[in-house]
Amino acid sequence: MNNRSQQLARQLEKVNPFRVMTVMHRAAELEAAGRKIVHMEVGEPDFTTAQPIIDAAKVALDKGLTQYTAAPGITELRERICEHYQQRHGVTLSRDQVLVTPGASGGLTLLANLLVEHGDGILLSDPAYPCVRNFIHLMGATPQLVPVGLVENFQPTVELLKQHATDATSGVWLASPSNPTGTILDRQRLGEIANWSNQAGYSLLVDEIYHGLHYVEDLPSILELEPSAHVVNSFSKYFGMTGWRLGWIVVPESSIEMANILAQNLYISASSIAQHAALAAFESATQEMFESRRESFRQRRDFLAAALSQLGFGVSDSIEGAFYVYANISKFSDDAESFCQHILEQHGVAITPGTDFGEHDGRNHVRFAFTTGMEDLELGVERLAAALQNH
Repeated sequence: MNNRSQQLARQLEKVNPFRVMTVMHRAAELEAAGRKIVHMEVGEPDFTTAQPIIDAAKVALDKGLTQYTAAPGITELRERICEHYQQRHGVTLSRDQVLVTPGASGGLTLLANLLVEHGDGILLSDPAYPCVRNFIHLMGATPQLVPVGLVENFQPTVELLKQHATDATSGVWLASPSNPTGTILDRQRLGEIANWSNQAGYSLLVDEIYHGLHYVEDLPSILELEPSAHVVNSFSKYFGMTGWRLGWIVVPESSIEMANILAQNLYISASSIAQHAALAAFESATQEMFESRRESFRQRRDFLAAALSQLGFGVSDSIEGAFYVYANISKFSDDAESFCQHILEQHGVAITPGTDFGEHDGRNHVRFAFTTGMEDLELGVERLAAALQNH
């Protein structure tokens, strides 16, 4: 094996499996065998795609709008996204700054290629969405994990970022609201990090995929505070279009040309049908449906967080967005993977081990997704209560 092959092999060795998908696969096998499984493992809303979006897709199909689109997406959708930022955040964007991507994963892949070079260090909170670490590894760079816990509201501070920055550091990647913790970066902390990273000359990327699914009055976009930041967002979560595989990124003017070149080479274009369908996501009637669904998620959060706390799990009282409870299991186990396996195999409740999300205290945490209906959540809590009687 030559040096280049050895280097590539070392990079691929660092790419971890996405454990939640393993849990979901095993849960499906148990269901196929006739078991009733309560799904709290995967971050996919149980609501089907809103009917106006489906209707718009049918119209696009009937019109034959099935060809490639321009690499950054159709003009109408990019302009709607710009209007969205103006209405929600008071931010003015040019449509050239918005590129429609094949899911947020496509957007993160593009941004990794745009912002990360071999040998770079990228500051990330730990825990965080696991695929981000892997995207950075695949660039031959190093995820510089910043341990955060309940004391920090599972979000980094400037002081913590400074402690973990090195001469190799070139960027800061944040997420607000966060997966797996559901916590947010408030306006003050987000602004402090933006100012520090800007002064240090670091690129700044913020995952805003769960915007819309928030339960606080003020959830700022980084673009309100730092126009040079890069943003990734998605139609999967608030807009409920998971299987349509559609997302978007926002880049500063200086990155537009290279972002377009990367889009052309990485994926040619996002799905034409999904793009035309997504136009209906911004209609007022559709938005009313999304807001109703958000209220359902709020009710589920309130129920599940209280129930888990009563059972003895350690639960944050600041679950401010997304649809997750990141719960401490120290009272029951110090091995999250074995704990999750036991709960699934013996009690039919699928949850995700904290080891999926990083290195910091992951063995003592699990993630619950309240993406299933109240009836199943109640059944899941009932089964958990029975399972924990032996602990």
